[in-house]
Amino acid sequence: MKAADSSGISFTALYTGAVWHRYGLSNEVLATDQGRWLYHLMTPFEVGSKTLIGGNIRTFLLQRHLIIDHLIEQALERGVTQVLEIACGMSPRGIRLREKHPHLHVVEADLPDMATQKAARLLASGHLGDHHQVMPIDILAESGEQTLEAVFARAFDSKEPVVVVTEGLTSYFSLPVISEFWKRLAALLQQRPGSVYLSESYLMPDQPLLRGALKSLGGLLSTVTRSDVSFHFLDDQQAAEHFGACGFPSVAVHNPANFYGHLPIPESRHDPMVRVIEASA
Repeated sequence: MKAADSSGISFTALYTGAVWHRYGLSNEVLATDQGRWLYHLMTPFEVGSKTLIGGNIRTFLLQRHLIIDHLIEQALERGVTQVLEIACGMSPRGIRLREKHPHLHVVEADLPDMATQKAARLLASGHLGDHHQVMPIDILAESGEQTLEAVFARAFDSKEPVVVVTEGLTSYFSLPVISEFWKRLAALLQQRPGSVYLSESYLMPDQPLLRGALKSLGGLLSTVTRSDVSFHFLDDQQAAEHFGACGFPSVAVHNPANFYGHLPIPESRHDPMVRVIEASA
């Protein structure tokens, strides 16, 4: 199977969904048995990682999730009324946003199998409707109804600005592959002035021991998800410059440490590995 195939990533979405549920961020309708099993399976590793390096996957997941939520709220305060979450998995964000902002038009998108599961759960719980939809998407598709461009055309019938979120997606692709997606997305958002793209990136740490451990973990995740897990950037400046080169005229790279004491996020012992990217059109 080619490294650019995106069909295996939904496996990790179940674990992420279980983390949201465990920490009170999710809705019971999105809890899965597979996610609960993965959560318990990962707990010894997570505890050991927290002890040894001062942070773990759950720390980074909560940091990025709550910071992205904060940045979405800022965009809504500026008047944005449309949100597209790509690779939505079992993310509870759509439900939370619609409950807090009933006027908001929310579209969730994922690979067909995951989109079908998500839509069924939202429909059964009464959350789906004209302003809360789920659509299939394949960000690597270059033609057909599942392309990024086709989903935009179906999801939003106006040129009003939109917040686009990809959380837990981009690190599963090599930088050249995901950069093509970023370029296409930037072109779409430039047609909607005031739009913003929110995502996360992981920086490769300087510590040799941690670097080796993360490379091993990345190799394991690559095998499990049949993808190409990658650390794309060495520092904040490199990340900002790359997004600028992809067509985003304004880029902010947010360090979770800057939100300590302001948002209810867990703190890492050292500089957090995760960064939240805010790229505006």
